[in-house]
Amino acid sequence: MAALRALRPFAHREFRVLISALAISIFGSGMWAVAMVYEVIHLGGGPLELSLVATAASIGLVGFVLVGGIAADRFPQRLLIIAVEGANLAVIATVTLLAMLNILQLWHLALGAFVLGVGQAFFFPAYSAILPRILPAEDLLAANGMEGTVRPILQQAAGPAIAGILVATLSPAHAVAGVAVCHFLAFGILNFLSRQTPGMDTGASDEVATDVPATRSFVRDLREGFSYTVRTPWLLWTLIWACLSVLFLIGPIEVLLPFVVRDQLGGDSRTFGFLLAVMGVGSAAAALATATARLPRRYLTVMVVTWGLGSLPVAAIGFMDNVWVLGAAMLIFGATEGVGMVIWGTLLQRRVPRHLLGRISSLDFFVSLALMPVSMALAGPIAEVVPIWLIFFIAGLVCPIMAFVALFAARMMTDEIENPLSSDMSDSESADTQPDAV
Repeated sequence: MAALRALRPFAHREFRVLISALAISIFGSGMWAVAMVYEVIHLGGGPLELSLVATAASIGLVGFVLVGGIAADRFPQRLLIIAVEGANLAVIATVTLLAMLNILQLWHLALGAFVLGVGQAFFFPAYSAILPRILPAEDLLAANGMEGTVRPILQQAAGPAIAGILVATLSPAHAVAGVAVCHFLAFGILNFLSRQTPGMDTGASDEVATDVPATRSFVRDLREGFSYTVRTPWLLWTLIWACLSVLFLIGPIEVLLPFVVRDQLGGDSRTFGFLLAVMGVGSAAAALATATARLPRRYLTVMVVTWGLGSLPVAAIGFMDNVWVLGAAMLIFGATEGVGMVIWGTLLQRRVPRHLLGRISSLDFFVSLALMPVSMALAGPIAEVVPIWLIFFIAGLVCPIMAFVALFAARMMTDEIENPLSSDMSDSESADTQPDAV
């Protein structure tokens, strides 16, 4: 049964430890998304100042993600994950102390956000790299599907909702303190990871990163990954679309949506947290449904069209003055994002050659987020001279148009027929047999 397949990774102790710590950590990240916004507002900031803090986090993430991908291949993933969580704890605990003492300043938040962004750049490549070492190959898809379900529920739904309540009833500083507690618990749990991993694929312990020679050139590794991406149309054009969607969507949603809530709906932090929660629930439900169903025969078409059409409700956000209507728009946006991400993760696992998967995953993360700092940085200043409704309107229209451009430019409808992904073929078999490069 599909439901039982989704639970098979929990039979392995190391996965139970890892997913437990990850769940608590991303719950804290969801709380931070709201706590940070209202801490900036508490300090007297507006869209421009919020853009500054959000941009700092994005620069840390994008600037170090390629380094994080190489580090995950060359150093013990267990130690990287624990070190990142320890750094997160130190940063949030410091911000909490400064806020409680009422001496917190905007530059403190920006610096803390930058360090958290760097931590993300190292954490997620290491997390992706350690999964094949603690799980058999047949359980990897279920594990990724579970992570794709848990993340929006906790990071986009529960975390923001709880933080919104804490901000409204106590203060932004108390919400930040809640984030610190989450990272403390996650750090403690991660220390229960075994020093010797089962080594499902290679039999090596986690103290030996990979069999890649230590002298291998960092630039050579990146060049090989870039070369494969450029000559693989479905991969290249999906990444181009993702890059543009980040540019047009992330800034308005992360930076301007709180002010839509305040000015159009007359809402507060609880309303903002509710909308993020609705988006998260939609993403989680769609991800779980997609992960437990068969991969569509027209997998590229379904993925790209779902992502593109799912952006259309964003175009109407600037005209909405009812919280339930705006909630419906966020639900659709979240659900289509969840469907696309599950299919995308499966395609990377099944169509990218095994020896390139780590670098392509890191490159995917980098390219998809490359324009995030730009989007964050531009959202606030543009909102000073352009009506917010027009910003959302343009963002919601550009993404569907680009999705259809990518669909036809990469000949995806032909590609997916020429490269069928049989539902009973294992990931490793498919990755080894699909002729991706064109």
